Amino acid sequence: MNGLESIATAPMWAGFIAFVLLMLALDLFVFGGNKAHKVSVKEAATWSLVWVSLALLFNGGLWWYLNGTAGPEIASQKALEFFSGYLIEKALSVDNVFVFLLIFGAFQVPMQYQRRVLIYGVLGAIIMRAVMIMAGAWVVSEFSWVLYLFGAFLLVTGFRMLVAADAEPDVANNPVLRFARRHLRVADGDHGERFFVNKGGLRYVTPLFLVLILIEVTDLVFAVDSIPAIFAITTDPFIVFTSNLFAIMGLRALYFLLVDVADRFHLLKYGLAMVLVFIGAKMLVMPWFHVPVEASLLVVFVLIAASCLASVFATRGKK
Repeated sequence: MNGLESIATAPMWAGFIAFVLLMLALDLFVFGGNKAHKVSVKEAATWSLVWVSLALLFNGGLWWYLNGTAGPEIASQKALEFFSGYLIEKALSVDNVFVFLLIFGAFQVPMQYQRRVLIYGVLGAIIMRAVMIMAGAWVVSEFSWVLYLFGAFLLVTGFRMLVAADAEPDVANNPVLRFARRHLRVADGDHGERFFVNKGGLRYVTPLFLVLILIEVTDLVFAVDSIPAIFAITTDPFIVFTSNLFAIMGLRALYFLLVDVADRFHLLKYGLAMVLVFIGAKMLVMPWFHVPVEASLLVVFVLIAASCLASVFATRGKK
């Protein structure tokens, strides 16, 4: 399939982008996304349920629309591709949560300020991923052999994750952070939830702004893994874009849902690494063997579920 061939019409693209902007505006200005407060587990669980439900409703609507315009076979195929892509992106976004925990812990960011950092982090992530997905779709359409490079990259990344699953990144010595400290005026101390402050007529960035930079860089690094992974499922830019964005928009709620229990799922990183190895291998064997989307979905689900269950079993009885 040509990478830029899509089942989406211009109104479908416009409608989805309008939906994303509406949800972000509601989050920021109606539901208090820009106001500092500590997010409870109940609030996080409610929003997680809302985002998952919206993704499933969107998928159902996509199937219904395509069933009437393109036929049941294409409708079922695209709906399955969306669900598989969404599951992969949702699973891989859990790895973001582990790193976010380390970043907030290293900078000792109070819980009530973390929500504001994450919503701006999500805004940046949406823009970055939109650009990367469109660029990736164009590259795949022009040079189909790039998919094999994606496969090799994911295979190597997966094995590296398996080897270094227990290693924690050194947040304090991050090169991006060192660069920012050298080239920006940083106002040390607690400045609440502000990203910028004025001192003596000069504009300074706060430590919270440095945290936001690290959050954005973290998502960029993970996008380099997750976007090639979804191209293993589908090369339709609309399916790649929508499934990716639904997973990203639910990331903040997922973070606050897992913040107190993340250590209980320490084996999940091995499951995620094996998912990348499987997807990389799937892309590399495409010329000789096509793995059906249904089989890919089953393998990904089993790997994630097994690593979660193993984590819970290994940490049972521990507080």
